[in-house]
Amino acid sequence: MYSWIWRHLPGNTGAKALAALVLVLAVCALLLFVVFPEVEPLLPFTDVTVD
Repeated sequence: MYSWIWRHLPGNTGAKALAALVLVLAVCALLLFVVFPEVEPLLPFTDVTVD
């Protein structure tokens, strides 16, 4: 999968590396600000009592 992404990025090696870094940062931001806040209420982390 990573080689497929690398092959389809435009430019030379430096431009591809910069584009890959931007893609990784965009995915991290999407997860941090959109996905994780949406699924956090569904996770059982607030139930911490021991019976």
